[in-house]
Amino acid sequence: MAHVRELLKDRNFFLLWFAQIVSNFGDRLDQMALIGLVYLRTPGSTIELAKLLSFTILPVFIIGPIAGIYVDRWDRKTTMITCDLIRGGLVVLLPLIIKYSTSMVPIYIVVFIIFSVTRFFLPSKLSIIPDIVHKDKLLLANSLSSTTMMIATIVSFGFSGLIVAAFGPQAGFYIDSISYFISAALLFFVVVKLKENIESARAGVKLADIARKTIIEDIKEGLMYLRSHKDVKMVANTMFLLMAGAGSIYIVIIVFIQEALRSSTEHLGFLVMFLGMGLFLGSVIYGRFGSKFSKRKVINFGLLTAGLIIVIFAACLKFIPSFFIAGVLSIALGIFSAPIIVSSNTLLHEVMPNEMRGRIFSSLEIIMHAGFILFMFFASLAAEKVERGWVLIIIGMLFSIIGLVKLIKLEKEEDKV
Repeated sequence: MAHVRELLKDRNFFLLWFAQIVSNFGDRLDQMALIGLVYLRTPGSTIELAKLLSFTILPVFIIGPIAGIYVDRWDRKTTMITCDLIRGGLVVLLPLIIKYSTSMVPIYIVVFIIFSVTRFFLPSKLSIIPDIVHKDKLLLANSLSSTTMMIATIVSFGFSGLIVAAFGPQAGFYIDSISYFISAALLFFVVVKLKENIESARAGVKLADIARKTIIEDIKEGLMYLRSHKDVKMVANTMFLLMAGAGSIYIVIIVFIQEALRSSTEHLGFLVMFLGMGLFLGSVIYGRFGSKFSKRKVINFGLLTAGLIIVIFAACLKFIPSFFIAGVLSIALGIFSAPIIVSSNTLLHEVMPNEMRGRIFSSLEIIMHAGFILFMFFASLAAEKVERGWVLIIIGMLFSIIGLVKLIKLEKEEDKV
């Protein structure tokens, strides 16, 4: 704790850290306001919610591959401030569009632009820490930043749900806009130690020029490596499955909860907060006791257990719509899902060659989000024709079956050895 207090006394890091918290709150509030907006305009429609949220994901494919290149060429502090100002200005437009237009098309366009700008903000935020923190404190700074953001995200979802439920989506967008302007103001006073990083900055420009010319080839090379390397392919398949599963239940479970608990965002916000608490607890517990277990077994056991919890969650809310039961099951789902994520990331780092990391991560980003958005639409279309509780139960059962089959297969492989 003494080291943390010392780091937070660093004015530049504190301003960046606090700006991140404010900006993170704005991001969560924005998401909840969009969910609340769809609930008001087309209550119970999974496909309309999927269409809107797809415009928050599409920038990953269209803008993401080139955003990091230009972030390395531009001044990162200026990029972050500019992004916050642009996002703050664009978010203000949403309440006006809601008031004067019944069409969702202008909202789709503005949301797409906002999240395209975010693709420039995020890599800038991740890259600027070494420019303001001494090398000796870099690990602590990254750890504190990641942990704080996880906690802030958990808390933000709960408060965001209450704000949107009490004051409406328009109020949520106005507060979100203010949060971006506050973040920009805080970042303005951050002093970046450019002199210490001028050589790496020049090297970054050269690398950016190369990357700009070969980005398509690099992505292709990364995809080819994923197909040919057994261990990396296994992790890629797992991450695709996870994101496909997340996409499948994401929209359906939002509408299912809204209908079962008869609320727009307040219960939803708290359940997401409980899920986040479970993910945090699961990560801590697995980090402490998980080293003795096979990562592949942990992944498959997690799939089996998480699937069963989804089935129980859907069945309970279908027949006994209790917020307390839903909250307990949300925490349990987070606890058993966290080891899947941690094991997959760790296994990937263990088998991934250093010279291929950038291309593999770029390829994985595309594969994971493709799985998410594709199955989000499949499940949303299914939920328009099949009762939503049954859709969730079927998805949960599929997860459990896949996890069980993979566990049995691993056991047979070990017996042969």
